[in-house]
This record gives sequence, structure tokens and C-alpha cells, in this order.
Amino acid sequence: MLLGSIGNNAAIFEGKVIAKHIKSEVADEISRMKSGIGKCPRLAVVLVGDIRDSHTFIRFKLKACDQVGIETTVAQFPDKCTENELLHVVASFNDDLDAHGIIHLDEAEIINIVSLKKDVDGFHPLNMGNLAIRGRQPFFIPCAPKACIALLLRNGVEIKGKRAVILGRSKIAGLPTALLLQRHHATVSALHAYTKNPEQITSETDIVVADLGIPNMVRSNWLKQGAVVIDMGANHVKDPISQSFRVIGDVCFEEAVKVASAITPVPGGVSFILLKTHLD
Repeated sequence: MLLGSIGNNAAIFEGKVIAKHIKSEVADEISRMKSGIGKCPRLAVVLVGDIRDSHTFIRFKLKACDQVGIETTVAQFPDKCTENELLHVVASFNDDLDAHGIIHLDEAEIINIVSLKKDVDGFHPLNMGNLAIRGRQPFFIPCAPKACIALLLRNGVEIKGKRAVILGRSKIAGLPTALLLQRHHATVSALHAYTKNPEQITSETDIVVADLGIPNMVRSNWLKQGAVVIDMGANHVKDPISQSFRVIGDVCFEEAVKVASAITPVPGGVSFILLKTHLD
């Protein structure tokens, strides 16, 4: 099991350790590909605007690609670019035989025209549909849910037959995570803004996945003693003393660590492994 611990509190899932393992596995596979067929994968990135978080995340992705031998191409546009401009560049990446994957915008029109076999974000309707249908396999699975499942499996957490709660139903994380947990035979409840008594429902489950976008929303009274907690939240909060921003999760870590059997820190849990699942 790839985890640490804090005294008698919950074990801490070390996402960085798992990410290192995945990175090594991917680098070895790409090395064999280069030796065998003389080619390596290339990732195309479509980036719009100057949103700080997006640029930071893409920069980390590009660095991770470089470390394992994946080539990259970036198409960057200003905020006021036209839809036709975006559609044109996505179409060109679709036709480019040397571009094997595309990271794109979370917009319906763009998603629909990205080649199904290059949709590494896993947002294409057919990829999502295949994920939902038992017996079918999507070409790609969204990286945040994939990172969540990887953390559980690589740390030896039993999923089959367990009760799991997903707090949030976003198409990027919450919904596909629920579908993946069902594929691993968990009994899954997906809670949302209209769910009544979410604290009570959550406190009766074995695995809790938080995807709310609300800092410290999940407190200790939400959790069953010994639950496994995966915090997908990444909320930028201003520190009143230093006036700088720090990242905290949807789960109050200081409280949850005293109740859970295992928990992911923020940052350092899902965030570390999330980038690597794009490479896997």
C-alpha cells in the first residue's frame, strides 16, 4: 500500500508516490514504442484565454509529457477568438496523423467535433456513453475520476460491495467517478444540491468522494468512522495573514483525518496523480 500516516489518525494517500510509479511505467512504454516503430505519442492542446489556473495546469501537463518522452503542440487563442477559429484548429488536429490526443475546451460544440479516438479528456458524448453502459469500453476516461480509482486500487482499498457516495455530479469528475465506481461493483449514491440530508447519507458510507467546489464543506460529522475519503476539491482561498492564495479541499482535513481510515491531502493527493493519468 502506497500511503503514509499521522500518528493514530487516518493513513494519508501519497498521490506523489503513485504518480511516480505511473510516470515510470509510461516512460518505459514510450521507450519501447520508439524502439519498435520509431514514433512517440504527441499531445495537442487547445487553450483559450488567460485564466491562471488553466495555464498552470497545462504547464504542468506539458512538463509531465516532456519527462516521459511525449511530444506536445499547443494552439493558444485569446478570449475573443471565434468559434470557427477553434473548430478549424480542432479539425486540423483530428486530421493530423502525428497528433494522437487532444486536450480541449469543455464546450459542447468543441467536444462534439474532437475525434473520439483522440479525446484524451474523455468528454466526447460517445466516450461518456460507453463509460455508462456495462460491457462497453470508452477510448478514454476523464483523468480526475481515473486518478480517484487509481488511488483506491493502488492503495489496496476494496471497492467491490462497498457503499460509496459522490458529493457532486459534474461531468468532469463527479458523474464519471460514480460510473467508474459502479464498474468496480460499489453501491453508489450521487448527491447534489437538491439532495436532502446529505450529511446523514454520507455518514453511512464506506467511501466518500468530494467534488463540490466548496472549501471545507465536509466536516467530521459527515463521515463514518473508518471511511476512506477522496478529496477532489481544489479551492483557491486567500490567507488573511499572508494575503497570498492557498489551495484547500472540499473536506476539512484537520477534522476528517481523525475519523477516516484513509484520506487524500489537498494538494498532494488526487492532484499529483491526475496529471499522470493523462499519460497512462
